[in-house]
Amino acid sequence: MSERMTGDDAMVQAVLRHGVDTVFGLPGVQTYPIVDALQRAGNRVRMVNSRHEQGSAYMAYGYAKASGRPGIFTVVPGPGVLNTGAALCTATAGSAPVMCLTGDVPSDFLGKGRGHLHELPDQLATLRSFIKWAGRAERPQEAPALVDEAFRQMLSGKPGPVAVEMCWDTMAAEALVNMPEVPADPVGPEIDPDAVAAAKKLLAGAKRPMIMCGGGAQHASAEVLALAEILDAPVVALRSGRGVVAEDHALGVSSAAAWELWPDTDLLIGIGSRCELQYLRWTGMMRADDRPAGPKLIRIEIEPAELLRLKPDVGIVADAADGARALAEAAAGAYSGTADARDHIADAKATARAKIEEVQPHVAYLDVIRAVMPRDGIFVKDICQAGFTSYFAYPVYQPRTYITSGYQGNLGYAFPTALGAKVACPDKAAVAVVGDGGFNFAVQELATMAQHQIGLTVILFNNSALGNVKRDQQMRFEGRTIASDLPNPSYAALAEMYGIAGYTADSPAGLRPVLEKALADDAPALIEVSVDLEDEAPPWPHIHPGG
Repeated sequence: MSERMTGDDAMVQAVLRHGVDTVFGLPGVQTYPIVDALQRAGNRVRMVNSRHEQGSAYMAYGYAKASGRPGIFTVVPGPGVLNTGAALCTATAGSAPVMCLTGDVPSDFLGKGRGHLHELPDQLATLRSFIKWAGRAERPQEAPALVDEAFRQMLSGKPGPVAVEMCWDTMAAEALVNMPEVPADPVGPEIDPDAVAAAKKLLAGAKRPMIMCGGGAQHASAEVLALAEILDAPVVALRSGRGVVAEDHALGVSSAAAWELWPDTDLLIGIGSRCELQYLRWTGMMRADDRPAGPKLIRIEIEPAELLRLKPDVGIVADAADGARALAEAAAGAYSGTADARDHIADAKATARAKIEEVQPHVAYLDVIRAVMPRDGIFVKDICQAGFTSYFAYPVYQPRTYITSGYQGNLGYAFPTALGAKVACPDKAAVAVVGDGGFNFAVQELATMAQHQIGLTVILFNNSALGNVKRDQQMRFEGRTIASDLPNPSYAALAEMYGIAGYTADSPAGLRPVLEKALADDAPALIEVSVDLEDEAPPWPHIHPGG
């Protein structure tokens, strides 16, 4: 069906027909037409306006990670787009479906270097250098097909961030636009039976296999668990794959417990995972061997190129659910099992728990948070001492409930990301665990939290320092420190000034009642937890146990 419309309407209508119900953003002159088109769309879409472009993009990232649905944001071109670069890098690292809608200089100025407002030498080339795909609609009638291609690129294979742009004058131009039906969702690749047969041989010879899950397995819980139960194999994840198998299941293990099991492991099955835990974290982070030593390796990956970066003994190109199902069918007729497998795993879990008790006070704080949070509560960790400790000391029970910045390790990403996660899942409890250093990267989003009444609880650990930086400086540079001490305000009082409930605590026992109240209220809240860096045991021996 064709209709006469402007370029901005064509772009927005093309996006909304993909089922988008929320757009994060910060309006600016080149995107006025986009946000006006969103306004005219009425109750079909909600716009959540941030106080910084980076916040908009992180909120879209959190929305995508918590829900599995595309997270959409709009910002001005040039500096606005560049301000979102850290979040777009994070979406690449986290394989998250995130879409940027933006403008560009008037079409006659493209590539001219005349210094038009917000001009970049080549915005598309800049974006294409670090996100999955970017495209420009040169005419209004091109918008539907371009948007469809953006969604296809974003969702097919390994998901990732994309951008759609339109020049100022194109947004204002009118044309007869055909808005076709939304294309069918992408389907996974067909599985090579020879690869499954080769994997079956490895399975038949294994005695103590381990399964490593990444973000690509988030939708494959049932299939991964079925495979694990046939093999009696422990299932571990470092970050994005956590919760695929619940860590209170007999076969669900933390990274600390997996380390205890690693010496006896003779086969690793990576499912939707770069296997960073085994081949970076446990090998010292300095070697990039493409054929790792150690156990035999089977990898299930949806992108063939991934199997060239870390070369397995057997590589299966498949969607995680399809690949795990195929392996389970193969294993059912080939794997004989090991009698004491579950006892061996239980012993490793108990040993790991006893060892991590030394990482205080944060293990105790995380125990309180886990006890208060519902099983499906969303936990977003920042780059802070409690956040690092959560890698191995915060059990995760369901997919998409543990959100990190992946290998980017972005300081300060967690607060706005958690806002987006709570917007995506308003009926779930959500907490952001942050430090005082990272929180200041996005402190202005307290205003967004209050304006939109986003019922997130921020747990802010205040040690008046960039804690990890200060400890590293002390240990590596003969006790000298620089630029790592942080004089701070009262963050609880600051929250109150924004109209947000502010609480304080200085012990795990003191945290519990205020966290229970904040989650029960389901309203914007911030809990400031005072800690002393000198009392904080470092988590690193349990993240890099190999040295």
